[in-house]
Amino acid sequence: MKTIQTLAPAVGYRRVGATGVSAAFGTFGELLQGVLPEEDGDFLVTLPVARWAMARFELDPHSDTVEVWPAHKKKARRLVHMIMADAARPAGGVLRIDSMLPEGKGLASSSADLVATARAVGNALAEPMPPRRIESYLARIEPTDGVLYPSVVAFHHRSVRLRARLGSLPSMAVVSIDEGGAVDTVDFNSIPKPFTAGDKRAYARLLDRVTGAVARRDLAEVGAVATESARMNQVLRHKRSLDPMIRICREVGGLGVVVGHSGTTLGVLLDTAAPDCPHQLAAAAQACQELAGNVTVYRTLSFH
Repeated sequence: MKTIQTLAPAVGYRRVGATGVSAAFGTFGELLQGVLPEEDGDFLVTLPVARWAMARFELDPHSDTVEVWPAHKKKARRLVHMIMADAARPAGGVLRIDSMLPEGKGLASSSADLVATARAVGNALAEPMPPRRIESYLARIEPTDGVLYPSVVAFHHRSVRLRARLGSLPSMAVVSIDEGGAVDTVDFNSIPKPFTAGDKRAYARLLDRVTGAVARRDLAEVGAVATESARMNQVLRHKRSLDPMIRICREVGGLGVVVGHSGTTLGVLLDTAAPDCPHQLAAAAQACQELAGNVTVYRTLSFH
């Protein structure tokens, strides 16, 4: 009679083709972005939306090559190599990213790609990937949005660290336009910011206002802060459509105007729970189409 011996897998053994899948949401620009009167004062406040980047990583222990699709996602490839080196597991694999977020528009597409990639690789390696660990990687790659957290957050994007979780907001619609072109996040964040000491104090007051507004779920105040932040950002990245969008918002009874501070998008915020929201949305979409020749509607995310 033949005896069959079962061997325990060696430490560190991983089956060929171990796969990790994950996702990260994007944002519609920022509710607020500026500089506070403190060291490392660059910050933003996120506006999460229901658009995602999805990443799938298939581990290949017999290779040291990382293939990435689409091929131009070079930052994601760099991130995979960093995680592999940190985990002391020389291996390769194939990373596929499928994103609903257009690039260079101020919608956190690059941040979402990288956060989804880190989580997918962590899943394939059975490595924990908490937000602080992901932040430590991304800080070595580029300024990053706060899409690691299921919340509206205040985030120091240049140093890649959380400032505060502000909470969740009721769902809003964002009726948006795109002024065209694309903005490189790294290049944008290398531009000196011409904000005065008075501007920085104003940003601190706006942060206090939006913090209280999120806590109260006060959408009108959230919209007012977003509009003021958009106006203050004009000295840094001018948007020719800002004043017309503010007029459209006023005419349809919207909450305010939100922009991609480092991008090309602007949007009118609407309260989806308002009884006349369908009429407001239709009117805003028509006006945005006439203004820019394009219109996209986003929905913001609420968290429990």
